Amino acid sequence: MIGIEDFERVDIRSGTIVRAESFDQARKPAIKLWVDFGPDLGVKKSSAQITAHYAPDDLPGKQVVAVVNFPPRQIGKFMSEVLVLGLPDAAGQVVLLSPDHVVPNGGRMF
Repeated sequence: MIGIEDFERVDIRSGTIVRAESFDQARKPAIKLWVDFGPDLGVKKSSAQITAHYAPDDLPGKQVVAVVNFPPRQIGKFMSEVLVLGLPDAAGQVVLLSPDHVVPNGGRMF
């Protein structure tokens, strides 16, 4: 069990994917994402293993949620700055978490 203080330290925000590219250099199939988190955080990069359900051309404009206060992580030659969140489907493939209504970029989850 964790306390509410632990949960409050995780900064989860809404953002809109503005750019997506295949990440051919990744060990596992992945897509490079550039996500706009609004004026306070700006655009941040992420690598996501989401190729089972998503193609790069289909992702710009999609809203997602991501943890924005983890340290950056080097993945090959790409620096991933945020962790875009998803859930496994029945086959274990990632389905992105997304708000069911449009929300402002940078909105903090509570």
